[in-house]
Amino acid sequence: MFSDPNMAMDMMKKNLSMIIPQTLTFAWVNFFFSGFVAAKIPFPLTQRFRSMLQNGIDLSTVDVSYVSSRSWYFLNLFGLRGLFSLILGEENATDDTQRMMQMSGFGMDPSKSLSAEKDGLDIVQHEWALPKFEQRAEAVLRKLVS
Repeated sequence: MFSDPNMAMDMMKKNLSMIIPQTLTFAWVNFFFSGFVAAKIPFPLTQRFRSMLQNGIDLSTVDVSYVSSRSWYFLNLFGLRGLFSLILGEENATDDTQRMMQMSGFGMDPSKSLSAEKDGLDIVQHEWALPKFEQRAEAVLRKLVS
């Protein structure tokens, strides 16, 4: 994979094609909406989320569930990965997880590496305790009554 320079160049082009629009979008959001409250999360949060969600707002009196524009951008950036894969297809430049998985394993085949573990597993039949519980409870009650 790393010996082919064309593959490395294609990876660079795909990464660059996503970095530039995301950087421009972040700069646009940061310039026009810096310091503004952009959204309200519909569930309560603790105070520990304040620094993460209210980045750029210097008011301690604002409820934690309100989100600044900069933080809303990041929430959308990471949260819309599933929507991007639906719209753009499985092989798109926004989803680098497959490439990262290939790079971390360096082309290892997981079926070969885990075949020894598969052979070593024993299947155990689970024995339920609940069906026998009634008989045990009846025996205990009979001893107590007699």
